[in-house]
Amino acid sequence: MYQPLVSIITVNYGQSGATIEFLESLRKITYQNIEIFVVDNASPHGDNVDRVKELFPEITLLKTDKNLGFAGGNNIAVRQANGKYMLFINNDTEVEPDFLEPMVELLENNPTIGMVSPKIYYFHTPKTFQFAGFTAINPITIRNFAIGFGEKDNGQYDTVCETGSIFGAAMLVPRKVIEEVGMMTEVFFLYYEEHDWAERIKKAGYKIFFDGRSIVHHKESISTVKDSSFQIYYLNRGRILYARRNSKGFKKVLSMLFLYLVSMPKIMLQYCLKGRFDLARAIVRACNWNLIHHNKVLFRAPKL
Repeated sequence: MYQPLVSIITVNYGQSGATIEFLESLRKITYQNIEIFVVDNASPHGDNVDRVKELFPEITLLKTDKNLGFAGGNNIAVRQANGKYMLFINNDTEVEPDFLEPMVELLENNPTIGMVSPKIYYFHTPKTFQFAGFTAINPITIRNFAIGFGEKDNGQYDTVCETGSIFGAAMLVPRKVIEEVGMMTEVFFLYYEEHDWAERIKKAGYKIFFDGRSIVHHKESISTVKDSSFQIYYLNRGRILYARRNSKGFKKVLSMLFLYLVSMPKIMLQYCLKGRFDLARAIVRACNWNLIHHNKVLFRAPKL
């Protein structure tokens, strides 16, 4: 079988141990024509990323001078990658040996597809879904739902189908699409940049797909602390920014009113009632950032 070159790109931030486990799983895959890029996003002192290169001399290790965020870290590698397809995948994942062939085959046979994500299980809960596709993002509430979330896999999502958006933990994208549409927009820093990218790719006339024949196991958010002020700030900052960039006309007005007057106050109140005033303040900072940086919405995606 013809195997076009796939560039596998992952970003490390203070989690070399997880990156090593990920690369160990990659060594077992059956797809042979790959190149691997590990981008160290200015990890804190104490994370010996050079150890990764020592253990896996076949990889290309790229180091940044500062933390460029999810999009910025990935884009560093995209500029050097040579693959016909580029796989963006979290370092806190482990892959099945045959995970890559179905997605490559799908893209090879259907040039109208611009992105594809695999079936994703929670790593520590066997055969339990984190992702089997997304519903479309509501242009007013900026919410969507992960199909299959928390369900046991009984074969119900062994399908290949169009989906509402992409999952940034693992997404395969043709190089030609990146050349046409541009790379991920770096203004997000963390969260929602893959959804913003998927929207741009859809507007360019491509489809977003889920491939249930491919399996990835996700350890989920080990590089950010769940329910930390860091996570809550960037998650809600990104949600508002996504609305500003992708909702239009009257729907955009409704979305801004909903986010600023309903959703964000409601979330803040919930945190306050739980005594998490640090998280409530993170919501305030997320809103303020979007109000202050009103021109950031105009930032264009970097070109390949």
